[in-house]
Amino acid sequence: MKVSHWVRSFQEGGGSVAEVQGELDVEVGEIVSDSKKVSPGALFIALKGSKQDGRQFISEAIDRGATAVVLEGAMPVEFKKARPVAAVRVSDARRALSHLASYFFGNPTGEMRLVGVTGTNGKTTTTFLIHALLKESGLKAGLLGTILYDLGGRTMEATHTTPGLIDLQRCFSEMRSAGATYAVMEVSSHALDQGRVDGCRFEAAVFTNLTQDHLDYHGTLEAYFASKRKLFDLTEGRRLINIDDRWGRALQEAAPDRTWSYGIERKGDFYPKGIESGFDGIRMTVETPIGEIEIRSSLVGRYNVYNLLAAIGVGVSLGLSKAEISAGIASMSGVPGRFEKIDLGQDFTVIVDYAHTEDALERLLQAVRDLSPRRIITVFGCGGDRDRGKRPKMGAVSARLSRKTILTSDNPRSEEPLSIIREIEAGFRSPAPDYEVIPNRREAIERAIGLAEAGDAVVIAGKGHENYQIIGRERLPFDDRQVARTALASRLRR
Repeated sequence: MKVSHWVRSFQEGGGSVAEVQGELDVEVGEIVSDSKKVSPGALFIALKGSKQDGRQFISEAIDRGATAVVLEGAMPVEFKKARPVAAVRVSDARRALSHLASYFFGNPTGEMRLVGVTGTNGKTTTTFLIHALLKESGLKAGLLGTILYDLGGRTMEATHTTPGLIDLQRCFSEMRSAGATYAVMEVSSHALDQGRVDGCRFEAAVFTNLTQDHLDYHGTLEAYFASKRKLFDLTEGRRLINIDDRWGRALQEAAPDRTWSYGIERKGDFYPKGIESGFDGIRMTVETPIGEIEIRSSLVGRYNVYNLLAAIGVGVSLGLSKAEISAGIASMSGVPGRFEKIDLGQDFTVIVDYAHTEDALERLLQAVRDLSPRRIITVFGCGGDRDRGKRPKMGAVSARLSRKTILTSDNPRSEEPLSIIREIEAGFRSPAPDYEVIPNRREAIERAIGLAEAGDAVVIAGKGHENYQIIGRERLPFDDRQVARTALASRLRR
């Protein structure tokens, strides 16, 4: 890519270039926003983040071989060096990067239909369902989310729920090369707030719900919601909204155009009838704008009815037939770490789930209660260096809905595990709640499985699909599912 060609395209698209310096008719082989990743011939874009200002690393980028730099603010003295470096000063570096990343990779989304899903809970399952609908209908689709990236020809472990601007366009480019014509993605509030998807235009978007989470970043629920609703400003097609959620109703009132609603308590454009739910899955009939659709899903729990309704809504909005939607829903057996059953033939149930907010934990435990186990034994903790306000609330949920709770560590990060647990304990104010404190997560899981009796349900919440635990600055191998299997195998051998 020639820098001069991009500058011309950026300006033609309304971008503001305040000043240029050096020879712009230079080729760059890659674009990076991390100076440590600069290689000879790269373009470095200096972004200002919440903790660091990329302008401080321009010298390092040049020393590593950058031949072009894009930045905000006045031109620094680095550009007076003998070796010529193309420099482009813009008024908004993030907007420039949004355009630059798409331009560098040949505007891959211009040839794809994008579907975005945002909300506190349900994003992962909903995107997996939509992806299954498209694949079962014979359409080539990529997937980007918390668990994995499916790039059309290969899959890889996800690094972020929503990749950064450059990585996002790189993923889209690989999907396009693999023949994908659709992309389904989770869109996090962080990504929306930081403008990571500003260069995207969505064919359909889903708002699942909004409950307390990430307030360490956003500060207030109102700011959190404001970030979420930005997805709808980027959506040119149909918007699907959960109107059983009060924030969803507010969103529908604010953006009624091209909106379809779904709910269980409130009858929207998509509404379930005759819901039957058990350990073997969900059966229901769904009213839709194209008529009734019979649904059979292996997913479990009332909260998954919402995820199914959202996916069905997207399927209808994209023009899929009733038969294609029904078959697509039936084709998806489950999502890693989402109500994942660990079964080695024991006479009690073990479930691993990612629930790590008050609302998600309540939905999970209520779904388990609806299946009428003898007792529920819950193991969970809360992440360190994250929203502390939800800790006692999650404790109160487990105290109310579990027969016994074992409080343990999640990803404590830089916090002292026992300090986190003490804050969770503040929620255990119900009469004589039965709980134990076992900071070591492996020992906590082993204890829960050791206590279980026939007909019980052991629920291990918080980490789901994660295969690591962050303690201090170390990222250590740890998988709740594998630990549970090992504990079960040891018990069954006895």
